[in-house]
Amino acid sequence: MKYRDLVREIALGEYGFITTKQAASAGVPAVELRKLAARGALVNVAYGIYRVPDAPGTPFDQFAEALLRVGENSYLRGDSVLALFGLADVNPRTIRVVAPKRTRARFPAFMAVSAPPPGEAPSLTRYAGLLAMRVADAILDCRGRIEPTRLREAARDARKEGLVTRAEYAKLQRELGKALDGTAGS
Repeated sequence: MKYRDLVREIALGEYGFITTKQAASAGVPAVELRKLAARGALVNVAYGIYRVPDAPGTPFDQFAEALLRVGENSYLRGDSVLALFGLADVNPRTIRVVAPKRTRARFPAFMAVSAPPPGEAPSLTRYAGLLAMRVADAILDCRGRIEPTRLREAARDARKEGLVTRAEYAKLQRELGKALDGTAGS
């Protein structure tokens, strides 16, 4: 198999992106990615990140790019997780990504990169191959930035779609009930 075909196959499974690390693990030297980019078969997105120019677009492409730009073990946070599923009627201007390690890179305006939140680490999972906070944690993370009524609707919708468990839903109702009316639950 030619390098070009192998790179394309890998990238199409990753929202059209391939990193030099992914290519190297598949036996494709980094210099070959640069050659493919020079010939127009790839577009250099950022240092060590390339994209197949004719890859079919999806609603998750920009989320995938943001995670690749920040690096390994980075994950989506808060309203960005809700945006993946259209919960709470959010359409954030920036994609919130948590960087577990300090990073000095400059990021495009569509990204907001932060350190992990203080306290207990959120539980993480993969949605459509993208590492993210669990939906329940993301809803709670949005308190103070999104209206409580919209967060309660997001919790209900997430439960209907199977994105939160019964136990998580009960916790959300308790926590969001406090935010709405000062009671211990609803």
